[in-house]
Amino acid sequence: MKVFLLHRDQDADLDAPPPPDDLVQDLELETLFDAMAAGDDFLRDLVPRIMFASLTDPDAIRYRQQVLADCVAHPGVVRDLYAIAVDARQVERKVWFGILSRDSPEHILNRSVKTLEFLVDNLKQLRQQAIERGGEFRSPGFARFFAMLREELDDDYFAVAENHLEELEFPRGVLMSAELGQGNRGVRFGLHRMPKRSWIERITTSAPPSYGFVVPARDEAGARALGDLQGRGVNVVANALAQSADHVKSFFRVLRAELAFCLGCLNLHERLRAKGKPVCFPAPEPSGEPVLTARGLYDVCLALRSDEQVVGNDVDADGKTLVLVTGANQGGKSTFLRSCGTAQLMLQAGMFTAAEALRANTCTGLFTHFKREEDDTMTRGKLDEELARMSEIADRIRPGGLLLCNESFASTNEAEGSELARQVVRALTETGVKVLFVTHLYDLGHSLCEQHRDDMLFLRAERERTFTLTEGEPLPTSYGADSYRRVFAGHR
Repeated sequence: MKVFLLHRDQDADLDAPPPPDDLVQDLELETLFDAMAAGDDFLRDLVPRIMFASLTDPDAIRYRQQVLADCVAHPGVVRDLYAIAVDARQVERKVWFGILSRDSPEHILNRSVKTLEFLVDNLKQLRQQAIERGGEFRSPGFARFFAMLREELDDDYFAVAENHLEELEFPRGVLMSAELGQGNRGVRFGLHRMPKRSWIERITTSAPPSYGFVVPARDEAGARALGDLQGRGVNVVANALAQSADHVKSFFRVLRAELAFCLGCLNLHERLRAKGKPVCFPAPEPSGEPVLTARGLYDVCLALRSDEQVVGNDVDADGKTLVLVTGANQGGKSTFLRSCGTAQLMLQAGMFTAAEALRANTCTGLFTHFKREEDDTMTRGKLDEELARMSEIADRIRPGGLLLCNESFASTNEAEGSELARQVVRALTETGVKVLFVTHLYDLGHSLCEQHRDDMLFLRAERERTFTLTEGEPLPTSYGADSYRRVFAGHR
């Protein structure tokens, strides 16, 4: 059995690495992850891993979007399925309390029987959900999942499974055979089903002659020898049943993980809708030609933290390899940059995004280069630290990647910082990397604007601080005097 809710033809990678610290810090993603986890430690660890295992195929993204749309439409069913999967994952505790964890074939067999007895109950619950609610789901992922439960886990399946488990508890004893090998040692041990005889047969039919022996109560060596013989007889069955138990446990492990991601998205959706914020399933485009068109795009992490109204932005950057953002301090530039980065991550995770509408190309990797505080150890200056981080990004970023720069190279003078930024931007865009750059460096913005290139877009935060960006060329001021008067007005 396969889950295939998050991917069309494979299970989710449950061992994916956690997201990079720089990216989490720069985009303030801890807020997003906490909202999705809603206090569940398992979700808090797993959701970022799945989210950062980005999808690049638009069809794969749409497949997951359809699954999540079903989750949003039927949250109660998804939570019930998740509860079943969580209960199934507790089977180890239920079984280990009642059975010693020795490695003998008998203990392996007994442990596997008890494990499967619990898991069969969980499978029955899943099938019941498929019968009662499966027809309400429309996505290919859930439709296939529920169809599998109905078809593979039918009444005959459970009848056979329960009959086998009952037999493997050996209520009528163990029937086994063996042959004599070299030195009269037992070989070719086999376990047989104990024949069932009705009470009439037991009365009217005489049993064939048989011979037996009784091991004295104090004959420990004889008891061990008899136990070894029985162990050799049940060994093959014990191993086969242990593999069956592992297979079912693996199914529930994947099911819990994939439903956990769905549940995390549900938690986020409910938080945003409670705040009255719009969400949409974005339109993914293939990597290659730069595409970015948005309406009402906002910073989801800011919206989760703040009770104030969060302003969204409209942007039309189709065909633009560089988007340069300049303008007033505290005008929403960094917020816009974070909203673009988080939206890209959510899009490639197959999630809804924090916007009224969004269309964007997938990228081969998302990187951030935000300004940092001064190095407390004073082992190197701020510019050296910026250059070192940019060098690491240059080593890892590939064509089709996306780089977000926030006040990069502002730690040096205007001329030097602008020249460094120009070289970085030129080198990256010429190799097919899309760059979104927030800067106060007028020399940089002015020199790029004078090139009049069609693949560049210039946005500006206005002096009135409406927190919306408008298309406009860079100005030789960021209105720092306004900030000074606002902060120090009345202070002489």
